[in-house]
Amino acid sequence: MSPLPPLLVARRARTDRSGSTAPAAHGAYDDALDDPELRAARAALVQGRRQAARSLLLRTGDDWDRRGHRLTVLAREPYAAAWARDWLQAEPASADAAALLALARIRRALRGREDPGRAREACARAAALAPADPTPWLGLLRLARTQGADTEVLAAFAEVRRRHPEHHHAHHLLVARLAERPSGGRAEAHEVYDFAEAAAAAAPADSPLAVLPVVALAERHRVLAATGLAPADPTASAHWTGPRARRILRAGFDWWLEWEHDEHPRRHIDLNHLAFALSAAGRPAEAAVLFRRIGPHATRVPWCYPHRDPWLAFRTARARALPVTV
Repeated sequence: MSPLPPLLVARRARTDRSGSTAPAAHGAYDDALDDPELRAARAALVQGRRQAARSLLLRTGDDWDRRGHRLTVLAREPYAAAWARDWLQAEPASADAAALLALARIRRALRGREDPGRAREACARAAALAPADPTPWLGLLRLARTQGADTEVLAAFAEVRRRHPEHHHAHHLLVARLAERPSGGRAEAHEVYDFAEAAAAAAPADSPLAVLPVVALAERHRVLAATGLAPADPTASAHWTGPRARRILRAGFDWWLEWEHDEHPRRHIDLNHLAFALSAAGRPAEAAVLFRRIGPHATRVPWCYPHRDPWLAFRTARARALPVTV
């Protein structure tokens, strides 16, 4: 793999937003997490009404992490591509419609239902309509992460980061890809940890990228377990108790205690990674604090790693950390 581009120093001022914590149905995963406006827009889109999605994306503006999250969730609906195509025909200059179509076609391509070339073309059109928006490049990164060469992955990641250096989803995608590369040395000397720790160190003190090294631990365990180099049950693996792992977990948990921001649209993904890792490391007291904060907002990743029933894994770990008292 060619060297990663240098981590950028310049930062975009973040937009503070807050959201309701209304729960999803018990036992269900909702990719919208705790974003009630997104759930409402998605429900309207399912009924073929695009005005709610149009208004939502207009209000989102250049809050790039939130825009990427909302568009990715909307694009997961089965008829999102058809609705976005109709919307774009009605408003040919709409960057929101173009971005939704691009991400919907990327999702279809990842599921084998769309020509990847058409999906890339849709991303290029969306990028041309909104040059400052990292979201079309996020779509290309999602496709490259599973279907592209290393150079394609790095090029898409560089374009995302050029527009938003702290892009949360993009960093998670690159970490997942890097984790799949051979270690070539000691178990704790993998490049994914070097990258994640460098990104965390370069980000502002209150950036959720501080949790990225914990994500790297989870992604690397996924790969090790899938290849038989670690037990499938994370709690039976020494992966989480080595010196580097202990340092990463301590830093991640300490950051959360001091800097947690309730407004970040993907914060529950970080909380679930922290709870997963602390549970696997046999630290139930710390995990319990996180499970209480997560509430009903369990995420499929990382609890599905490796090839497990995510809801059962989440409930089992939560029960260990929060035993029922009579």
